[in-house]
Amino acid sequence: MSESSAATRDKQVAVIGAGLGGLSAAISLAQAGYAVSVFEKNGQIGGKLNLHRAKGYSFDLGPSILTLPQFLERLFERSGKRMTDYFSIKAVRPHWRNFFEDGTVIDLCPEPDRMAEEARKAGEAPENVEAFLAYASDLYDLVDGGYFQEGLDTARDFRRHYGLLQFTRFDLLHTMHQGVVRHLKSPYLQNIFDFFIKYVGSSAHDAPAFMNCLPTIQFRHDLWYVEGGLYNIALGLGRLLDELGVQVHLDSEVTGMTTDDGRITAIVVNGEERVPADIVVSNMEVVPTYRDLLQEDNRFMRTLRKFEPACSGLVLDLGLDTEYPQLAHHNFFFSGDQRAHFDSVFRKKVIPEDPTIYLVAASKSDPTVAPAGCDCLKVLPHIPHLMPDRPVDADAYGALRDRVVEKLERMGLSDLRRHIVYEHMWTPIDIEAMYRANRGSIYGVVCNRFKNFGFKAPKHSSRYDNLFFVGGSVNPGGGMPMVVLCGQNVCRSIVEWDQ
Repeated sequence: MSESSAATRDKQVAVIGAGLGGLSAAISLAQAGYAVSVFEKNGQIGGKLNLHRAKGYSFDLGPSILTLPQFLERLFERSGKRMTDYFSIKAVRPHWRNFFEDGTVIDLCPEPDRMAEEARKAGEAPENVEAFLAYASDLYDLVDGGYFQEGLDTARDFRRHYGLLQFTRFDLLHTMHQGVVRHLKSPYLQNIFDFFIKYVGSSAHDAPAFMNCLPTIQFRHDLWYVEGGLYNIALGLGRLLDELGVQVHLDSEVTGMTTDDGRITAIVVNGEERVPADIVVSNMEVVPTYRDLLQEDNRFMRTLRKFEPACSGLVLDLGLDTEYPQLAHHNFFFSGDQRAHFDSVFRKKVIPEDPTIYLVAASKSDPTVAPAGCDCLKVLPHIPHLMPDRPVDADAYGALRDRVVEKLERMGLSDLRRHIVYEHMWTPIDIEAMYRANRGSIYGVVCNRFKNFGFKAPKHSSRYDNLFFVGGSVNPGGGMPMVVLCGQNVCRSIVEWDQ
């Protein structure tokens, strides 16, 4: 062991929360030589990467799509391990199947010849799709080279890395939607590529145009499924934590922190146990950490208003006694007016009358998640985060559930209600209670060019010198690959700070 790594062994790191960002940070810090302990409120690791089993059906409660698996692979490779020894992944085809009210069905496929055929079906010239994907690819390379890989956080970081002249390449004067319609003329493809913003729970009409980098993540690096269900990622990371000697404390809710002269001195667990820490990494979102654990005053909390929560969702798990052969693994049932859907959720902050629906039928790729001859469906319409001054009651969520099921029946899933033999539903209230997510947000901080220009909070606290953050509320934002990358980047920040 080197002198520097020996010194880090004397540093006690407390990680608050065992979501994917917290697990990635804990693994990375242990690999760097720190003594790491993880404190998790719930009885299992994984955070929103969660699992629900009932009556022979198995549902991924949280993330359902794996992209950029190379960010996960790094965690294993840095310990001399192979990710494939912990869980297996396979590519999904098509990436998505998209259903429209007029009966049009369009698949997203990474193969250029198949995508060209789907484009023609949508009434779009294939060369327009190629031009859009080239535009998206350029944006991805730009964003990936600095914002993702270097973990840039502040305006100073961006000026130093990119230089002012490169800023024009970000397409800064346009929204994501404007970037889409500049290249694509088909309303079908406009809706499809606008809805890539689902990855960060935001609106294509408010997000900056550089978020059009998102399609490249799939078209270049593919879209993956974890055999047996995505929760196997959490189980694999749990094994790696054990092998690295990281202590994971379940059913251990961090309820406060003690401070002294601008530093965190200890965390408080389950309201009573005081655990000293030299460094604290919060996988709890930035706003609840400051508000609930540190009781910061209103003046400071107002400085965080630009980091508004991303949207929430109604999570509906349906076990069926039949199969719908027209479904792919991943499906979208589009609103008849997607602009109205976006405006309802993100501007008016009301439950949409006609939402765009994400539907996962994992049984199309994995027969182990449902009884033979049956489908298990996860259905997710985006809805606003919780508004304390405008509470939504159970009847409103129930009415949305009914509208969603009726919409799916109308768009091809005939007699769906008659075939439901098991049902489980989560609302934003449940999501907030389970994960302490800020106002029930699923994706951390909203991506809005008018509020935060798409950027999240910095990973290093401006308030406490030894407090760091990881997860969807800090850069680079929400989604499995981004929070896994964030954990690695926050480790690098800590090591540099700790020199």
